[in-house]
This record gives sequence, structure tokens and C-alpha cells, in this order.
Amino acid sequence: MKQKIGLVSLGCPKNLVDSEIMLGILKDAGYELTEKHETADVIIVNTCAFIGDAKEETVMAILEAARYKNEGNLKLLVVTGCLAERYKEDIYKEIPEVDVVIGTGSIDQIPEIIGKRLADGSAEKIVYANTPNTVDYLELTRLVTDGKPYGYLKLAEGCSNRCTYCIIPRLRGDYRSRTIENILKEAKLLAQKGKKEIILIAQDVTRYGTDIYKEKKLVELVREISRIEEVERIRLLYCYPELIDDCLIDEMKNNPKLCKYMDIPLQHISDKILKAMGRRGSKSYIYDLLNRIRNEIPDVVLRTSLITGFPGETEEDFAELYEFVKGGYFQHLGVFAYSREEGTPAYRMKGHLSKKVKIERRNKLMELQMANVEKYNSSRLGRIYDTMVDGIAEDGIFYVGRTYAEAPEIDSVIYFTSAEPLEIGMTVPVKILCPDGYDLVGEVQF
Repeated sequence: MKQKIGLVSLGCPKNLVDSEIMLGILKDAGYELTEKHETADVIIVNTCAFIGDAKEETVMAILEAARYKNEGNLKLLVVTGCLAERYKEDIYKEIPEVDVVIGTGSIDQIPEIIGKRLADGSAEKIVYANTPNTVDYLELTRLVTDGKPYGYLKLAEGCSNRCTYCIIPRLRGDYRSRTIENILKEAKLLAQKGKKEIILIAQDVTRYGTDIYKEKKLVELVREISRIEEVERIRLLYCYPELIDDCLIDEMKNNPKLCKYMDIPLQHISDKILKAMGRRGSKSYIYDLLNRIRNEIPDVVLRTSLITGFPGETEEDFAELYEFVKGGYFQHLGVFAYSREEGTPAYRMKGHLSKKVKIERRNKLMELQMANVEKYNSSRLGRIYDTMVDGIAEDGIFYVGRTYAEAPEIDSVIYFTSAEPLEIGMTVPVKILCPDGYDLVGEVQF
């Protein structure tokens, strides 16, 4: 009988792509995949370790999987991903239930590692962690099993920005682009599987191509993907401000398939804090960039992420950030209380703030942003938007969908009714009737 493998995928969409690749190569190697973990011989937990909250969620998921050693057939508990890369040998000490640790540079070896461990029955605690320095694993078989009309496509691995609060370069290595040819091949496969919205992801999509082609190639890539007939939408996650240029802005303005949507992770607006964070931009540059984008693309939708309570953030620094958010530049905004992560330059900085202050400042920004969202949602009432059907709401009455203005899983959604049955992946005109918190409610216009 085939050995059965279950997988738990945690964290960001980039991690999800890695999980689907692991499933693909394991299936090719002859393993049987199962969602019923009580029947699994092997459970893989593909982990996240970006900030403290993610680590806590990861540990709970590992312990949840470990119970199937007593309540199921589990022989091997495998931990992969960022937590595995970050803590390596420590995982065995802290969570002895774990049998195998595989770092981010060894994903392609997972069938052989699992096969060997199952065959020899060894209880030896080995760490499999090659240096993450290639993108070859992204060319391996990827198993996409969901019926969603959107799919994530990873352009690159790693990051070279070296922000002082971020552990990603240590876990994923320097920025490494895939070739245009390989990305196009995967985009066509995703389109053939029914993915009508292709979401291009990387730690920094705007840097794409600068390592292997010695120049930015994002716009050229977008144009090539736009030629795939089945692809209706292309979305970018994430655009670093320093590399957004007129060429990209013009492409977003003029390419009907490229969503007029930019996720620009800014983190702060105070020049002092930006410098301490290792960010290359400045307050004046950010304001100029946002105004330029809005002037060129009036209906653009912007998302950003911010950090409150970074070491040394004074009341004056926070006041600058508060006024920035008050300006209403962003339809979508996420705020994180600074997480002190060992192994980052910021960990050793002076001036760390209390958890209470960090959270209070985060909450103030989120309250302020709610007012911005209410104003934005009010401006959409009575208007008709092309809306992609993502699925059916839990109540079975409403469909759930998104316009160009919402990225899946992180932004709000549109709940809407239809006089005629709809299929997932259809794009239909929806008139917005009323708000529902962050979300909106509408009806299809035939």
C-alpha cells in the first residue's frame, strides 16, 4: 500500500506555493495524499516564522499534528518552511515529537528524505538544510487542487532589501528571479487549470529581473502574461516604493488586464524611523509617489502595511504616522505592532517600547483607517463593478466575489445575490447596495 501524506500549510501565499510544490513532487514520487490526517503515515507542517504571532500559530499546528501519533497512524512528523530554517536543531529540543526538520533550501529533496526515514525507521534527529540559493525547486511539479478562480505565481525567492526588522533574508536567502520563460510556462498551466486571475508574488515584485537580466523586467513579464487568452486579471503583490517607476505606472494605467491595485509596503512615514528600519525611501518621496500614482491612475486602489512601536519611535514619530493614515491614501491597510525578532539588527537597538504602547498605537491607526474605509465604501454605493465569483457564502444565499479593488484572503469581499445561478470564475456586473463593515453587499445586474 502507498504511504499516505497529509500537509498543513501556514503563513503567506508564497508558502502556499511551496506547499503545492511539495505535494506535487510527493505525488509524482508515488505517495498518496490525504486530507484526513488521522489516516496519514506522514504529516508535513509547512511553517511560518515571520513574527511572534506566526511562530505561536506554527507551534500549535505542530502539536496538533503530533497528536495523531496516538490517535492515528502517524509515523513521521515533518516540519518544513521558515520555522525549520530559522530554528533548525532547536525544534528537536523544544518539540521532541518532531521527527524530521527540512529547511527552505531542501524542499526539492523531500520525497527522498521521507522515503529514507520511512524505510530505515531511524529515530535519528537529522536537520536537512541546504543553503537557500537557487530557484530550481520552483520549476518542479506543482499540485494545484483548489477550485478557486485565482492562483498565485511566485516570480522570485528570497529578499535583498535587508530591512532591520526582518528575518526573511536569513531564512530565504538573497533575491533570486526565475526566468521569464519558466514563469510564462507556469502561468499557462495555471490558466489551463481555470485560474482567471494570476497573482504575481515575491517579497518584492518590482525588483524582478534585476539579478539575472541586470534590469527591471516586471512590465515585460506582465505584458507577456497578458497575452494568455484565458487570463482575465493580473495582480501584483508586493511593490516596493523605491522601484515603482513611470513605466510600471503607465502599464497599470493602460493595460486592461493589470489590476489597478498596488500593495506598497511602506512600514512608516517618519524619516528617522524609515532610516532606522533600513528603508531606502523618505517621507517626501513617499508622498510624491502616492500623489503621482493617484494623478496618473485616478481609480487606483492602494494597500499598505505599517509597523507601530519600532525601537525609538517617539510620540512625534507616531503623530507623523497618524497624520499620514488620516490623509486617506489607502483603501486597504494593515498595521502590525513591532515584533522583536532575534537575529535581526533591530533586535539589538536601543529604545524598545512596551507591548502596551505598541498595541495602543496600532489600535489607534486601525480605528482611524476604519473611518477611511467607511468613506471609501460610501463612494462605491450605487456603482456597478465587474466582480469575479470566488464562491458561495456560508449562508448559501449570497455569492462571494471581488472586484479589481480586492486581493483575495487579505482584503474585504463583495457579498451579492443573483436572480440566475452563477459559476465560480464568472465575472458579472454587480451593483453595490450597502456596506457590511469592511465588506460590501450588492446584486447582479443582468
